[in-house]
Amino acid sequence: MQPNYPFRPQRVSLFYGWIIVIVTTIGILMSIPGQTAGVSVFTDPLLEATGLSRLHLSNAYLVGTLTSGLLLPFGGVLIDRLGARIVVIGASVWLALTLVYLSWCDRLVAMIVNLLNLESSLTVAFVLLAIGFVNLRFSGQGMLTMVSRTTLGKWFDRKRGRVSGTAGIFISFGFSGAPLLLSLLIDTFGWRGAWLCLSVVVGFGMTAIGWLFYRDNPEECGLQMDGEILQFEGSATTEPPEQQGGTPENFEAPRVADPGQRSSNSNSSTPASSLPEPFHPISTTRDFTRAEALRTLAFWAVTLALASQALTITGITFHIVDIGTSAGLTRTQTVALFLPIAIFSTLTGYLIGILSDRAKLKFLFLGMMVVEALGIVSMAHLDSSVMRIVAIAGLGMSGGCFGTLSTVSMPRYFGRRHLGAIAGVQMMSLVIASAIGPSLLALFRQVFDSYQLGLYLCAAIPLTIILPLWLSGNPQDSYSS
Repeated sequence: MQPNYPFRPQRVSLFYGWIIVIVTTIGILMSIPGQTAGVSVFTDPLLEATGLSRLHLSNAYLVGTLTSGLLLPFGGVLIDRLGARIVVIGASVWLALTLVYLSWCDRLVAMIVNLLNLESSLTVAFVLLAIGFVNLRFSGQGMLTMVSRTTLGKWFDRKRGRVSGTAGIFISFGFSGAPLLLSLLIDTFGWRGAWLCLSVVVGFGMTAIGWLFYRDNPEECGLQMDGEILQFEGSATTEPPEQQGGTPENFEAPRVADPGQRSSNSNSSTPASSLPEPFHPISTTRDFTRAEALRTLAFWAVTLALASQALTITGITFHIVDIGTSAGLTRTQTVALFLPIAIFSTLTGYLIGILSDRAKLKFLFLGMMVVEALGIVSMAHLDSSVMRIVAIAGLGMSGGCFGTLSTVSMPRYFGRRHLGAIAGVQMMSLVIASAIGPSLLALFRQVFDSYQLGLYLCAAIPLTIILPLWLSGNPQDSYSS
């Protein structure tokens, strides 16, 4: 697809990157049906419709999520090869069709059982749900989320943390409010009708947004990251004002078109030291390949930190109603916890976005691990009003860190050229971790008749990642002059 069709982003009156912020935020929100926050509300209706036990349903979710995670590195390569626009359209259509399939899963089970004259429907229900979860998690949690975050990361450099924090405000409220909205949809249309409504919104709405507004990177549109002004090859003069939609007074210092081409422009007639203010060096001096990124401690330290959040929060969210019931809370009281969590998440995400443009990321990750552990331990004691407040604050703050740092860290550490392939491996790790969480807590619930020991174990996980985070650093520092 041509980047200038059906309109030229260069002719938009403001920097097109801000349009990208809006549409990629919508893209991440549209992935909610494939996220645990979206699936958890359908857990009890699925248990009733299929006859599966909570552990069996969790294991079907495990199989589906694990399989989808193993496929995501290939999805990351597709983003690099095909571009964001084609991938977001494909992911949206795929997610919509999966929702239609899941809305009919119990009826498909009954049809197959009657056709084959089987005595039990449990095995058939397990297999069909596992297939549905593979597609749901790959298209929603995986591809639609990954392509949106990757695209956002490609359009900004110096402002990447700020825009990620701004997007995180809406994402946090969207994810935290999703259980309430989806519960209302289920009460109004039933669980089957709710999934069909979501399929229409994603299938038509997100597909149209992706085709109209997604663009892979600013360079293909004749623009620069952060909306900087282009520079003629080998010249210190900028393009005429009429080509840039501005006047000489609002010109900023020129930037190199691609971080990976920095060395080839070292003989430019305008040295970096003589550029007028405001000027900030490009944060990346080298584009790492996927193989090179995987050999760094920084990649695995960051990925493990994000994966710990994915594992524990997915497990808690999937069983949130039952966890609340065990603590003596009603379903309404438990679901209502998401709103104050969203407030903490929003404020933290925006603050972390500002700090990430100025501070070393590893210190922000270290803080995330501490508040995550506090929040999870407190979830084991929801019957205490004080611990409930600590749980809300801890999970909200760690969630705010997750949303911003997952967008900022990979392009900051490894550049943009192979960002899709690198993000694919990271997303695979996160999805696999999220697959383990629900089954882990369900197992503790079944064996010990309580979630408490399982939550203690989950709280220990982020604490073990503090050491590799402390020892890691930005790989770009080894190549900076």
